[in-house]
Amino acid sequence: MSAESRRLTGLRRLNRRYLAEERIVSGVRRRKFFIAALVLIVVGAASFVGLIVSVGTGTGISSLDEPVRDFMVDLRSPDATMFMVILAVIFGPVAMPFIVLAATVIWIWRAKHMWRPVLLAGAMVLGVGLALLFRDLIDRPRPPVEFMLHGADHTFSFPSGHVLGAADFLLLSAYLLLSRRQGIWLWLTGLVVAVVGIGSQIFSRLYLGYHWLTDTLGSVCLSLFILGLVIALDTWRTTTVDEGPGNALISPG
Repeated sequence: MSAESRRLTGLRRLNRRYLAEERIVSGVRRRKFFIAALVLIVVGAASFVGLIVSVGTGTGISSLDEPVRDFMVDLRSPDATMFMVILAVIFGPVAMPFIVLAATVIWIWRAKHMWRPVLLAGAMVLGVGLALLFRDLIDRPRPPVEFMLHGADHTFSFPSGHVLGAADFLLLSAYLLLSRRQGIWLWLTGLVVAVVGIGSQIFSRLYLGYHWLTDTLGSVCLSLFILGLVIALDTWRTTTVDEGPGNALISPG
């Protein structure tokens, strides 16, 4: 066997051992995953563009930005502020990369495979890249500094990096964990945990005075778009349709 053949054989073994995570599903289930991915991509992208237009023109839902800010200011108290700061630190640019790294390493170690944890980490990096790209393109100012409770931040506001990080981590983790499970209650529990976590981070950013409402909604829309991409890629890469009457074997490639 030549050196090139040995190298290719080694790569195939590596792929089969650590990156190949094939699963047999029905044709109906596979189509449902692809349909869900398409809906998330379209809805997320269209809603994100709609929010950009609203922010740029000062119309639509952006008209709620200042009333929501004033409402949050009225809710402030010392104990609530401390809790909101803790949430901001957990999903902030310092702690969040370590959380993702730890989750990725532990997942690989426990599961003895790399596909889903690496997919999670890659999607999180994509989210950061998109947030920085659109933040510079849209260059929307944050709320006035006097409303900020945890130090001044003069960077651009749209979308919220904290909310995007929380939404990506919670939604992607829920999908990547539960897509291999059956049971409506597991899916509902994962959805509730994700919604509560994202809602808490949205509330935190608005309460602390660092973002407008539309900044946080833009992050959720962008996260739905990323989730759709991940579902589509994961379904294409890992699923094989079970052979049955009228079904041909479909390989994920």
